[in-house]
Amino acid sequence: MKLLLRLLRIMRPAAGWMLLGGLLSFATLLANVGLMAMSGWFIAAMAAAGAAGIRMNYFTPAAVIRTCAIVRTAGRYGERLVTHEATLRLLAQLRVWFYERLEPLAPARLESYRSGDLLSRLRADIDTLDHFYLRLLLPTLVALLSALVFVLFLCWFDPLLALIEGLMLLLAGVVLPLIINRLAGDGGSHINHLQSCLRANLVSDLQGMGELLIDGADIRHALGISRLSRELAKVQSHMSSLNGLSQGALGLVTNLTLWLILMSAIPMVRTGELPPVQLAMLALFTLASFEAIAPLPAAYQGLGETLAAARRIFNLVDSEPAVMEPQSPAAIPADLSFDLEDVSFTYHKTRQAVLRSISLSLPRGKKLALIGPSGSGKTTLLQLLLKFRAPGSGLILLGGEPLDNISGEALRSQIAVATQYNHLFNTSIRENLLLANPQANQEQIESACRRAMLHDFIAAQPAGYETQVGEIGLCLSGGQARRLAVARALLKDAPILILDEPTEGLDPHTEREMMQNILQGSQGRSLLLITHRLHNLEAMDEILLLRQGRISERGSHDQLIATSETYRRLLEQQQLLDTPA
Repeated sequence: MKLLLRLLRIMRPAAGWMLLGGLLSFATLLANVGLMAMSGWFIAAMAAAGAAGIRMNYFTPAAVIRTCAIVRTAGRYGERLVTHEATLRLLAQLRVWFYERLEPLAPARLESYRSGDLLSRLRADIDTLDHFYLRLLLPTLVALLSALVFVLFLCWFDPLLALIEGLMLLLAGVVLPLIINRLAGDGGSHINHLQSCLRANLVSDLQGMGELLIDGADIRHALGISRLSRELAKVQSHMSSLNGLSQGALGLVTNLTLWLILMSAIPMVRTGELPPVQLAMLALFTLASFEAIAPLPAAYQGLGETLAAARRIFNLVDSEPAVMEPQSPAAIPADLSFDLEDVSFTYHKTRQAVLRSISLSLPRGKKLALIGPSGSGKTTLLQLLLKFRAPGSGLILLGGEPLDNISGEALRSQIAVATQYNHLFNTSIRENLLLANPQANQEQIESACRRAMLHDFIAAQPAGYETQVGEIGLCLSGGQARRLAVARALLKDAPILILDEPTEGLDPHTEREMMQNILQGSQGRSLLLITHRLHNLEAMDEILLLRQGRISERGSHDQLIATSETYRRLLEQQQLLDTPA
């Protein structure tokens, strides 16, 4: 019940459309039942008048029948229009609501989720929730109101008829759905789980198809997807069987109600309590009245799937962000210099610290290189600077202001970043670049790409900067995708530039030239270069060697050559790697 009430609160902005859709659905249903009942009475009355050779006023009932027919037709059209408008508004509202709560969780709280699972929650689970209004809430409310009207209508004829109608509507609209829902068990939740697993596996396998083919694991993964598909089909077949059973049971209850109404009304006709022509009206009215509760068995059969989708979404958005935003954020300082004082960080309390007592300074305009082997904590330090994570101990300052007092969005607006894992959208190169600076002109775009050693490749393409990069950049090589991410960071007019392994996957000549371009074009900007490749480090103001989460050595290029055996050995290894075989 709490899940349903929470969904209603989220849907409040579309309450007007939802209410209008309910009123139109209710009016359409009454018009349809009225049309059937009045038609039965009119046909019987005309037949009786003809047999008796008497006159009767057929204009009034004919007008009522036409009115009901017009209202039913127009109401059905209006109902479809309004309820689908309400549904689309609800979907938009839910997606915006979900994304607004998902964004603060990235990346720390989302790293344990597969991309396909997140996509499933954002798209499929949200789509499932539209059933809550259109297939559950709306039919239930209309059925309740209609049942009340129908019972009161029959009570005007005879309380016994009203009692029969009420009890049978209760049986078909409440007891039958409860039985079907009980037989379904957790089938709806199981379907939701299997569909989520299937989508997550498909997305992961398609994105990693190249690696699967190389490793020969494609057959094994295909068999896993096939197994999930068979299991899903089996559960769906069971649910379809229950749906057929519910529809058959509903038809049985409808006809049983008709039989009971007629068996109770015929003696009334014999005693004169009920005019004979009204018998046909009651029969058709009874049949038509069950249209109100016809959607309920199927609706409540799918209730488990709807609740499972809501539970998956709420479980995610209820996660506490790794970094809490300040209630009253401080303004961005004029002095955009970073200072870290004894910063330590541990991913999990039971694990060893990734960073230990890190202290460093990045004043405005300084060029700082952070080198070290993979796993030494370089990328973790970057996430701390971007306020994606909070340090376990120590203090991070920006212009003397603790980072905790500055909003993450304001902080990141002052930083241009090219990380190791940059997402490229399935659109053109130009559109991917403009994400960093939507106001950039062609000259600025080309300048950034020249500095990233990418312009010549783009110019050689038939579509130029309109070349499509494909899903997650599949149409580009690894080096081209990395340089596109660097060009995007260079295009952003931010005073702080952070590059995480910007030359990974490049040949030594391209690497040296690109780094020279970056250094020459970064005058006046603070630069933090995170790398394990030691090209052009002589241009850096300070180099920090990070090993096992600690800064083991620091100094300029010349100072480290003179004092650090470790640094000299790393340079020799780099030269050996760059020497052609």
